[in-house]
Amino acid sequence: MRTLLAQPFTLHDVTNLRREVAEQAERCGLSGPRLDDFVLAVHESIVNAIEHAGGHGYFRLWTVDGIIRAETTDQGSGIPEGYVEGRRRPSGLTSTGRGIYLIRRLCDNADFRTGPHGTTVRLTMRLPRGPDPGARRVMRRIRVSAGGHPQGRFTA
Repeated sequence: MRTLLAQPFTLHDVTNLRREVAEQAERCGLSGPRLDDFVLAVHESIVNAIEHAGGHGYFRLWTVDGIIRAETTDQGSGIPEGYVEGRRRPSGLTSTGRGIYLIRRLCDNADFRTGPHGTTVRLTMRLPRGPDPGARRVMRRIRVSAGGHPQGRFTA
């Protein structure tokens, strides 16, 4: 496990935290729409904590085993029954309930643990497969000649 970010947050931290999450996730290999989706889901989880759980929380971002995870924790009174599921698209007439709905659709996995003493939202995205860092690279043979003379020929 490699921790990328771990910090408390308030409303004043939202913009910088969103920017830092985007930069870290991009360094880990997320790009294009998957990067945008992950950053938006993280943003929604942070804003939900600010709006509904006392205006502050704690955020962690890490990578492990080919995934990137974000965790937002607050000490609010919990998410009301019926909202956690977030499976149905909220009505266009309602002003609440979109955050959880979006989070569930934007990430590969979203886990909500909630109760009267707070909520933890854990978001997971698979990272694209890259070259195996443990794979042995084969060195190419090159021929170099010094001044075109046969005796100056060198092979590595």
